[in-house]
Amino acid sequence: MSFQFPQPESITLPIQGSDNSFPVNHVYCVGRNYADHAREMGVDVKEPPLFFSKPNWAVVTPGTDIDYPADTENLNHEVELVIAVGENMSIFGFGVGVDLTRRDLQTKAKNEGKPWFRSKCFLGSAPVSEIIPIGDRNDFSDFNLTLTVNGKVKQMGSCNDMIWNPGEIMCELAGEVPLQAGDLIFTGTPEGVGKLEQGDDVVISIPELVELYFKIS
Repeated sequence: MSFQFPQPESITLPIQGSDNSFPVNHVYCVGRNYADHAREMGVDVKEPPLFFSKPNWAVVTPGTDIDYPADTENLNHEVELVIAVGENMSIFGFGVGVDLTRRDLQTKAKNEGKPWFRSKCFLGSAPVSEIIPIGDRNDFSDFNLTLTVNGKVKQMGSCNDMIWNPGEIMCELAGEVPLQAGDLIFTGTPEGVGKLEQGDDVVISIPELVELYFKIS
């Protein structure tokens, strides 16, 4: 079969301990999945997970700095556990990522009853670490997430505080969309979301397992 146009270049992430790469397919995100963050956003009810998505071209591979996006004066960080989906709806692995959000655009869209598209979907809005194969792990509750800006801790939280754990998220999401190998799922952020400025150095991590550094340029 031939194609009318050249196929776009694949978006891939390195896999820890492997020469293979993880090909990124769709990117799904869960909103308000930590009680304290839900309260930050003015919500305090356990409802079915709130899903939204980002294009795979929003993914930023390790070692890449991020340009401060246009049309915002309030770029926010949201550190998250990222689940990498494998074959037959299995969990292939995990990493750590940031759901970067143009908060002022999101607030305006909410107030006007419009979609969040422009607040969440822009070049560089989804930096992700290398992917760690899951191995025999089946529990993420002992994971901690940290985010520092210029050496100061801005977010620190435990995955044990998730309202919906990764298994529950995948079951709920699979009822809405056909999950496929290569999909990434951002599983929500703990409290402490805040503003980023040009020149900021950002480090995110699951301590002792994986770390990612990037600069806002």
